[in-house]
Amino acid sequence: MKNIVYFDLETQKSADEVGGWDKIRDMRMSIGVTYSTTRGTYEIYSETRVDQLIRELQRADLVVGFNNLRFDYEVLHGYTIFDLTQVPTLDMLVELQRTLQHRLSLDSIAAATLGLEKTSEELQAIEWFREGRMVEIAEYCCFDVKLTKLVHEYGATRKQLFYKNRFGAKLSVGVKW
Repeated sequence: MKNIVYFDLETQKSADEVGGWDKIRDMRMSIGVTYSTTRGTYEIYSETRVDQLIRELQRADLVVGFNNLRFDYEVLHGYTIFDLTQVPTLDMLVELQRTLQHRLSLDSIAAATLGLEKTSEELQAIEWFREGRMVEIAEYCCFDVKLTKLVHEYGATRKQLFYKNRFGAKLSVGVKW
C-alpha cells in the first residue's frame, strides 16, 4: 500500500515579525500535523519533535499539501540541511495555479467543493502560540490536514475541484492527480 502523507504546519511568527516573506525559515514551527494512509491516524508534532516530522516526510511515498513547497518545507528548512523539495510531493496549490494562472486558497476550494470551511486563520494560530494554547493550534492544524486530504481525494476520484471566482460564480477546474 502506498503511504500518502498529508501535511500542514503552523508557525510561531508571522512574515512581518521575521522581516518579510524571504525569511520564511525564521518563522519557526509551532505545530506540524500529518495524516498517514498507512498508519490511518493523525500525528501531531511539537517543535521539539521536528526531526521526527522530517523523517516521516522523507519516508513517505508521496507528501500532499497546500503551499507546502514554498511555505511549509521552507519553514522546516530552518531545522534541517536536507532539501525537502527532493521528497515526492504534490503541492495542490502549485498544480492549481499552473492550470488557472492565479492562486486559490484551500478554504475557497474546500468551501466550493465540499461545503466545508477552515475553522480559523493562520494569524490566529500565531496568537494562540503566544498564549501557549497548543491544543487549539493542534486542532486547527489537524482540521487543515483533514481538508487537504478530503480535497485531494475528491480531485483524485472525480478529476475536478470547484472554487468561486471573485464575482461569486462557482467554477470547476480539472486536476490530474
